[in-house]
Amino acid sequence: MLHKLKLENILFIDIETVPETQHYSDLDETKQVLWELKSQYQRKEEFTAEEFYERAGIWAEFGKIICISVGYFSHQDKTRTFRVTSFHGDEISILKEFKTLLISHFSQANHLLCAHNGKEFDFPYIARRMIIHNMALPYKLNLFGKKPWEVPHLDTMELWKFGDYKTYTSLKLLTHVLGIPSPKDDIDGSEVYRVYYEDKDINRIIAYCEKDTIAVAQIFLRLRGDALLNENEIIHV
Repeated sequence: MLHKLKLENILFIDIETVPETQHYSDLDETKQVLWELKSQYQRKEEFTAEEFYERAGIWAEFGKIICISVGYFSHQDKTRTFRVTSFHGDEISILKEFKTLLISHFSQANHLLCAHNGKEFDFPYIARRMIIHNMALPYKLNLFGKKPWEVPHLDTMELWKFGDYKTYTSLKLLTHVLGIPSPKDDIDGSEVYRVYYEDKDINRIIAYCEKDTIAVAQIFLRLRGDALLNENEIIHV
């Protein structure tokens, strides 16, 4: 089934997120109470709400997107390339630029979005942040009323499950077992908060995000039985 999909019709995606403010104390009192309630189950009695706040970026209600990296295949003169680019800056600009890309280049019925754990994280997170900023959802993110087989999303983690819904397989683990160069050779997700707010090194985060996007494409190729990308085929634009 995967072989029937044209690689050129798939947009590969990864996002990086952080808490909406650097410090828990920067939240207004209502938001602090809401965070305490929201995080209570995950942190239990091991952490206070303030101590747990560094992890707030994984919830769209308490976080924000700082980078969206995208990649897409191109075939010209029988030469395969994978082009990668990133949107960064203030969140509204990131979302507007990403939405423009979807509308202008990936809005047809045969176009698909692909991410690792995208159905549980990347796609709903982007959609929720757009709604929070009062932005109309592009067609590829507007799932209201769609039947499951009409949802234009691919998820490499879901594909790897083969129907086993008990399993979570990280991108790092899956690339390792499939013999794909690891994208986690610098920082990992737990360090993005520090690199963004303390080091203020967005370029390092962009590089990390783009590596993840490439890794998602590599996993998809392996699932199809295709040859992996080599460095000469990857173009950063």
